[in-house]
Amino acid sequence: MKYIGAHVSASGGVENAPINAHQIGANAFALFTKNQRQWVSPPLTKKSIELFKTRCEEYGFQPEYILPHDSYLINLGHPEEEGLEKSRAAFLDEMQRCEQLGLKLLNFHPGSHLNKLSPEACLDRIAESINIALDKTQGVTAVIENTAGQGSNMGFSFYHLRHIIDRVEDKSRVGFCIDTCHTFTAGYNLVDEYDKVWGELNEVVGLNFLRGIHLNDSKKPLASHVDRHDSLGQGLIDKAFFSRLMQDPRFDNIPIILETPDENLWAEEIAWLRKESEI
Repeated sequence: MKYIGAHVSASGGVENAPINAHQIGANAFALFTKNQRQWVSPPLTKKSIELFKTRCEEYGFQPEYILPHDSYLINLGHPEEEGLEKSRAAFLDEMQRCEQLGLKLLNFHPGSHLNKLSPEACLDRIAESINIALDKTQGVTAVIENTAGQGSNMGFSFYHLRHIIDRVEDKSRVGFCIDTCHTFTAGYNLVDEYDKVWGELNEVVGLNFLRGIHLNDSKKPLASHVDRHDSLGQGLIDKAFFSRLMQDPRFDNIPIILETPDENLWAEEIAWLRKESEI
């Protein structure tokens, strides 16, 4: 079965996210558990936590299909000690919020070397950061998102994901999320080489570590290394690709999340994807 949703607003409190997801016909969703553009946010209240759990149950959202995203400020591979410690503290806070909400996954961008550290040293530092957070939490899996490779961002190569996962001590609590826009602009031709790309991903990293998908079209061309999402069928990734993915049993039973730019289209996009999955 396909679990399809979008990254919905949690404005006014995390307890509003399940309502927003239900309203677009989703059976999965993503959210920020705090303000993603601030280092420190007030703790979750007992009332918000209880309401979130109650509403997830009311609307049939299971923790396995909820994919929270951490703050964009966090850089787990930061080359400078102050930035690294700040990022690690914020990441731990994000993991603990997921624990409080009864969630099982936390999606994050791996990090950037900022041209002050070798790529390999940056990847090692990211893995170390994950180990520190896993050691201080329970039940939440660290889900590394692949990137487009814009600037000094790591994670655009499948080998980067493998490098990090190899160095995470608790393999039961690490996985990855594939963003289709990022994959395409990183240079993997999902349109013309569907089987080859997924085969390479399985060979290099292992689809057994796949914990989620961000389903986005791309405004920018193949191998451009520019991260610009587009609505399904409006970008440079053929709509036939999304249809094919919906019919691919390898992607059953994981959260498939839209981060497409026009939220007014989400209900329509989800309905179309669900229809395609049932063909």
